Amino acid sequence: MPLTEPAAIRDLLTETRTIALVGASDRPDRPSYGVMRVLQDWGYRVLPVNPQITGEHVHGEYVWRELAQIGEPIDLIDIFRRPQAAGEAVDEAIAIGAKAVWMQIGVVNHEAAARAEAAGLKVVMDRCPAIDLPRLGVPKKN
Repeated sequence: MPLTEPAAIRDLLTETRTIALVGASDRPDRPSYGVMRVLQDWGYRVLPVNPQITGEHVHGEYVWRELAQIGEPIDLIDIFRRPQAAGEAVDEAIAIGAKAVWMQIGVVNHEAAARAEAAGLKVVMDRCPAIDLPRLGVPKKN
């Protein structure tokens, strides 16, 4: 069952340090661009993932083609993909040993969420961390 209780979501955001943002964009008009900046401003290390702009930089971070390339532990995978494409990102998150997956507002994929939970990952679905951080009073990272 995806996390829905505010305290559980707050705990997840408090424990998280490194986030991979799947579907990151280098276009300022895209929601993922703004959310990445908010997460960085909150003190998270955010690693953008997007095969269409691999090798570019977004907000000072190298853009990776896929999660498996990153080669360092990732706490949370933030998914900015269509619901039907979210399953692939979830499967990659499971494969690299991520601790949690977060499907953005409008991204609902119950089958992918069930796979993630069965693999021991925490799941948040149809929410935005940039909205939840201030709403839940999550302290900024040092």
